[in-house]
Amino acid sequence: MADEVVLLDFWPSPYGMRVKIALAEKGVEYQYRDENLQDKSPLLLQMNPINKKIPVLIHNGKPISESLIIVQYIDETWKDVKAPLLPSDPYQRAHARFWADFVDNKIYSCVRGILRSSSKGEELEKNNKEFIEGLKMLEGELGY
Repeated sequence: MADEVVLLDFWPSPYGMRVKIALAEKGVEYQYRDENLQDKSPLLLQMNPINKKIPVLIHNGKPISESLIIVQYIDETWKDVKAPLLPSDPYQRAHARFWADFVDNKIYSCVRGILRSSSKGEELEKNNKEFIEGLKMLEGELGY
C-alpha cells in the first residue's frame, strides 16, 4: 500500500511553507489542499478539532498538526529517504529546535505585529526594533 499524504494549508503561511520544504527535501509526494481560513473545511475541523489551525499533515488517514511537530514526524517517518532534516546528536537537535521555536515566537510574532499595526506609532516602532534584533541574533547563530 502506498502512503497517502495530504497537506491542509493556506498558501501564504510560513508554517505551511516549513512543512512543504520538509516534504520536498524528503521527496515525499502529497496532495495539497488550500484552506479558506475564514470558512474552514469540515476536513480541517475533523483533523484538527483542538486548534482548528493549519497546517495539518494527514498520513494514511492520521492527522499531525503544528509545523515543528510535523517536520519531526516527516524526518522520523521517511528516515531512510535522503539526508535527515534534524541533527542526530541530541544536543544539536535540541539546539535546532530551540532556534526553530525562536523564529516562531520572536521573528514571526514581530512580523505579525508589523503587518497588523494600525498606526505608525510606538507599537510599530517596537515591533520593527524587536524584529531587527531578532534577525541579528539569528544571523549571529547562522554565522553571517
